[in-house]
Amino acid sequence: MKKFSLVLLDIAILYIALWLTLFVRYQYDWAVNLNLHLAPFTILFIVWLLVFYIANFYEIHRLKNGPDFYANFSRVLVINAAIGLIFFYLVPFFDIAPRRNFFIFLAFFAGIDFLARSIFNNIIAASKFSRPTLIVGLNEQSNELAELLRQNPQLGYQLESAVDIPLPAGQLKKLVEEKKISAIIISPEAYQTRRMIEQFYQLIPKKINFYHLSNFYEQISQKVILSTVDQAWFLENLSEGKKNFYEIIKRFLDVTFSIIFGIPALTLTPFVALLIKLNSSGPVFYRQKRVGQHEKEFVTIKFRTMQNNAEQQSGPVWERDHNLKITQIGKILRNTHIDEIPQLWSIFKGEMSFIGPRAERPEFHEKLKQEVPFYEERYLIRPGLSGWAQIQNPTASAKDAAEKLQYDLFYIKHRSLILDLSIILKTINIVVRQSGK
Repeated sequence: MKKFSLVLLDIAILYIALWLTLFVRYQYDWAVNLNLHLAPFTILFIVWLLVFYIANFYEIHRLKNGPDFYANFSRVLVINAAIGLIFFYLVPFFDIAPRRNFFIFLAFFAGIDFLARSIFNNIIAASKFSRPTLIVGLNEQSNELAELLRQNPQLGYQLESAVDIPLPAGQLKKLVEEKKISAIIISPEAYQTRRMIEQFYQLIPKKINFYHLSNFYEQISQKVILSTVDQAWFLENLSEGKKNFYEIIKRFLDVTFSIIFGIPALTLTPFVALLIKLNSSGPVFYRQKRVGQHEKEFVTIKFRTMQNNAEQQSGPVWERDHNLKITQIGKILRNTHIDEIPQLWSIFKGEMSFIGPRAERPEFHEKLKQEVPFYEERYLIRPGLSGWAQIQNPTASAKDAAEKLQYDLFYIKHRSLILDLSIILKTINIVVRQSGK
């Protein structure tokens, strides 16, 4: 609801800024000029809203005033201004070239939207607009959730207390009344205590919302708690029969877009190959074994970004440990993700998808299977060039493997074309920001 309200707020401000621009420029003739400006500016507004989404302007956990908000707002405003200039000056499909009007509009929008978003961020972060919340049952996950809620009041839950079990009879009801609790998050241990269940039951007339810890944590953090995962969890949540139509459509889109992007990529290959050869000795392409769907190994191909035979002495190491061995051209290719273009062939063959869990190397896969419970379950679907775990935690290391598995399982459980589109848009944001480094 907050995201939808924020989208509506931006739309309203865009059109208010346009009206103010026309009124300032034409006074009482603004209505006549509105007909000329409405269609082109509406098209521009749609593009701007898409840029806002890509830049995470509608992610609730980011709606906090501070340096990050100010920097992101300024960066997106510059990007959208550039898009507007290109739209009106280089693509003259309309009868207007609103040079002065566009800059007046930009000033109105920047001022109004910045003020409105600052107020919006303060409102949703204010405790009086949050639901008083209680966590019952302390463990590692409930402590993590408690910290998450304390640091992110904009999520809409004001954590009043977190208590361990068992509680004396009547203590829970007393606490709820004193703190005016409207939401209770219950850990699995609390459900196993009959005395606690009776106390929860007594609170039903107070119209309190009860949440299971794992479900609530998954909703807020958008990742799965590994301690709650067992064989029964996979049977209940990863029923593949429900995804047949989605998988057919996704495979069709993978083939289609691997061809669409692959054909122009062929024209780029000779130039990339020349740069690689001029920068360092060795082959143009780098081949590496990866683990794919159902743990079947395949060979992935990338443009070489490291010195030739970089792992000859060290053996397989994580990508972040290769920093000293990356060539100058290789750094550019990695930041722009051009090095991954040859993997379109793996997508076309069906070994990979555009969206999915990261395809890990066999050496690390076997090690992580021993260290991280249910790690092999991430290979229930095809690996991807990008994925939910990659955009949430872009690092690649053994230390982050367990957290990334939580995101992978969330994606496997909730995967859909809408979620895939969201991942693609957020990946664009990451690529653009990395390419500017």
